[in-house]
Amino acid sequence: MIRRASQLAAALSLVLPSVGRAESQVPPQLEGIHNDDRRGATVELRTQFKDEDGNDVELGKFFKEGRPVLLTLNYFMCTMLCTETLNGLTEGLRGLEWTAGKEFELVTISIDPRETSELAYEKRKSYLMSLGRPEANWHFLTGKQRDIDAVAKAVGFNFRYDAATDQFAHPPTIMFLSPDGRVMQYLFGKVFKPRDLKFALMDASEGKVGNTFEQLVWSCFHFDETSGRYTPFALGIMRIAGGATALTLGIVLAVLWRRERPHSRAGLMPAPLREQVL
Repeated sequence: MIRRASQLAAALSLVLPSVGRAESQVPPQLEGIHNDDRRGATVELRTQFKDEDGNDVELGKFFKEGRPVLLTLNYFMCTMLCTETLNGLTEGLRGLEWTAGKEFELVTISIDPRETSELAYEKRKSYLMSLGRPEANWHFLTGKQRDIDAVAKAVGFNFRYDAATDQFAHPPTIMFLSPDGRVMQYLFGKVFKPRDLKFALMDASEGKVGNTFEQLVWSCFHFDETSGRYTPFALGIMRIAGGATALTLGIVLAVLWRRERPHSRAGLMPAPLREQVL
């Protein structure tokens, strides 16, 4: 039952990802299982966790100047939605030219306080192998219930444990946070396109990550709340087209001016000098 609930929660999250969902339209087993829109809220960076090596760490350790943070909340023993979400994220990351640990930080926190750092280590090893980038860094954390709940509440991630099945119902969501810990963007579902990941990371960094060309392309897209994807932004495209037209016109005028310049000079020369030049 809880597996079906998780799958239904995934579908609902794609079309109803924001606050204001009518609880009366949600099946009883899924009440509260969605993402609240907490963009702009700040995560408590002093919450305590254990990393995959068993070291005690504060969440703030993974928030560094100039690097946005891609955060996921899952549990490692999940064989259904969590695995599908992380597999989809891994596939999207393969197509992203940026690397976790360099242009951005990648953090996964277990929502099950019973899970151990040993399990986190194995999960990290598996996903890094699947990612196929030796230089990448993906942090897998475990923690106590109070710290898990604090982070989940801050980012608007609602979940519920079902004792009868020993599973968690939760939405398929990944979050993007600014370097100072503010919630900036969400992506929903189990498939994440490299372009959407890149633009969400740029949103989280407020345009500080990415070269000039990437920032130019980013300005042509906006986040569609309904689809949970980035779609072309007409005004941004018009601005780019206008700039390209102006640049092209400027180049043409410059070329014409340079071609006309020798003739203009020749016309101003006295007749004897002009004859020598010619």
